[in-house]
Amino acid sequence: MDLEVGPGLTIPESELQWRFSRSSGAGGQHVNTSDSRVQLTWDVAGSSAVTEAQRTRILERTGRRTAAGTITVTVSARRSQLRNREAALDALRELLREALAPPAPARRATRPTRGSQRRRLAGKQQRSATKQQRRRPSDD
Repeated sequence: MDLEVGPGLTIPESELQWRFSRSSGAGGQHVNTSDSRVQLTWDVAGSSAVTEAQRTRILERTGRRTAAGTITVTVSARRSQLRNREAALDALRELLREALAPPAPARRATRPTRGSQRRRLAGKQQRSATKQQRRRPSDD
């Protein structure tokens, strides 16, 4: 079951490493006997599925999620190991899509219009007048 991230990237199943352990939380006695928590690890640095440019971009953008060139996703949200495996694959797929997405266009700096400046100052004056009317009258 290969992980298809996008049209240009498919990670072979042989590069994905699975670990299972007992999950905490709801489930009663079932939790004590089944290994439903899933840990999915993918070695980005040693992967043959990505190009050098993709590898660099993934490692830069995943930052703290990456340890020694590997990405680890842990899921224990469901009671069943199968559903947790599917959730882990979805989480890794989404993480890689975000990392490989092209950067957003740079924002072009603009100045506020004269009308918007006037409206802002008028609102501030009105607020100031309202607050001044709330003050106690002076003893003069």
